[in-house]
Amino acid sequence: MTTVQTEFTEVELLADHAIVEPLIVDGVRCHGGFDDQGHYLSPRTKNRWPAIDAWEQQRVCQFGTPILDVPLDTWPENFPNVEQSKLLIRRGAPEPTITALTRIGTVEGFGSMLRLLPVPDFARCFDEDITGTTIAHIDGGLFEAHARDEAGFGDIAGHDRMWFVARDIAFEHPVAEDQTARMLGRMGIEAASTSSTGLTGLRQAAPARRVLPDGIDPTLEMVVGRMIGLLLIEISAFHGFRWAEALLADGELVAGEGSAGTLVSYIRADETPHVAWLRTALSEMRDRTWLAGDGGKHAGTDMIELLWERALSDSLLLRRPENLRLIMREIEDALSGRSDGGDIIDEMLSLGSVVRLEDGTVADLAGTSTLG
Repeated sequence: MTTVQTEFTEVELLADHAIVEPLIVDGVRCHGGFDDQGHYLSPRTKNRWPAIDAWEQQRVCQFGTPILDVPLDTWPENFPNVEQSKLLIRRGAPEPTITALTRIGTVEGFGSMLRLLPVPDFARCFDEDITGTTIAHIDGGLFEAHARDEAGFGDIAGHDRMWFVARDIAFEHPVAEDQTARMLGRMGIEAASTSSTGLTGLRQAAPARRVLPDGIDPTLEMVVGRMIGLLLIEISAFHGFRWAEALLADGELVAGEGSAGTLVSYIRADETPHVAWLRTALSEMRDRTWLAGDGGKHAGTDMIELLWERALSDSLLLRRPENLRLIMREIEDALSGRSDGGDIIDEMLSLGSVVRLEDGTVADLAGTSTLG
């Protein structure tokens, strides 16, 4: 059994490293900062990273099972890819890239909903002890740290505003608030989704979407389902990081001399502990026996598999055709009225695996993998 510390207070899990210089970009105070060697330090990781490492060591000692893994190549590359996006910008159509960055920042803001999620008494949900586990700290700092990373805290910006800052640097403050609302509307994103209204909708829909045995606490099912969905989003988002870093680092193409791409690299670093704690927590749940209110007991492997399959059906992976259609509409809108619009689209499509079919729709010839 590991002898490292495995129990932490919420204050400890929210603690920052001592920084020498704060991260201030385009006049916005962002979370995180730099040590005396100039290295970037992610927020709230002074104890969070050691805690995650300790919990995973303990889990391996107790159960000896591999951690849940979702290979990055499970998800297709970003569309438009880097070269396609660069072509559009060079041809005077930066709008699809601006929309994509705005969408990412807005979706990041949804992370604030984590702190609003009701949580069950986890100790009563599993047959095995959860003392000193990731599970025991979900409502003791992990949800709150994750929410602050994504949506900021107080006057300090989180990832939502940091993506907007990267966009504004690269494209010199391209959109007004009303324009932002219109572009998000075209992409099917409503601002109300970030509020408690969105959480109420999740609660109301939960009974009809249950996949676990009736005796399992519905709140446990909702929370774990949300965690699995979040893990899938976090991992798939790394394709977006690659795309944005490469694109915004091109000082000959966008403004800011590469600083926007550097800012995205900091966001990527901040997201790494999110994937780590979610994988460990879900692995701990998979390794345990789930208790039902009717006295029944269920293998965690079965429970996680059922929730995993449901999350997959809701994921970006299986909604790829719909997302391609929405993105293609943005590209066509940006080029509408231009005599060379069709030629630009044909040239753009030649640089990737997405093609236009005879009926005018688009499809990805590269296909998608399935998760096992």
